[in-house]
Amino acid sequence: MSQTWITTDNRPLKSKVSLNEQAYRMFRHRLITLQYKPGEYLNTAAVMEDLQLGRTPINQAIHRLATEGLLKILPRKGVMVSPLSMDDALELIEVRLVNEALCMQLAAGKVSDRSIRQLRELNQQIAVAGNTADRETLMLLDQRFHQQLADIAGNQRLAELLDVIHAQAQRFWAKTLSNAGHIQEVVAEHNAIIDALAGRDQQQCVTAARRHTLSFKKALLSL
Repeated sequence: MSQTWITTDNRPLKSKVSLNEQAYRMFRHRLITLQYKPGEYLNTAAVMEDLQLGRTPINQAIHRLATEGLLKILPRKGVMVSPLSMDDALELIEVRLVNEALCMQLAAGKVSDRSIRQLRELNQQIAVAGNTADRETLMLLDQRFHQQLADIAGNQRLAELLDVIHAQAQRFWAKTLSNAGHIQEVVAEHNAIIDALAGRDQQQCVTAARRHTLSFKKALLSL
């Protein structure tokens, strides 16, 4: 299942998806990268102008993103970007620990040498983006890295669940990117995950993924 939905220069893949899907993906990207700020009320007309799409696909995207917890539809008030709270972040971390453990258990038994190479290439790109302080590209590449892990696991329902969890978590992660040395830690943790997958060791894979998530927790609590 491929989920590379936005190009690294933030253009939608217009030739491959419907207007409804374009609206959803572009809107979601704005939310994940905090271009639309947590707690901000959104004007539908302004979003239409920003994304250069019509009212119907934007409205459908709003309802879809609300079900994912990224937006709140408030009667008589409008649409608000879901606020960020530490309680929400800690709950997300608990859910990630459980579901990513399952993902890594499955992936360890299915990973191919080609997938290992792709993950290493992605992580090298993440390192480069971190060195250039290109936050938007960094977040897109990190999203792609975790989607690749879910693809390797080969369970579509789990992949869909992880996609929603990671979208919510990335809004918090965006806040930690100013922490000195954090990106270098992320790259090292990704390398540990890749090395564990290359060894096809389930327990090492689970341990590496757990350390990665707990490192995110530590970075978040240090803000």
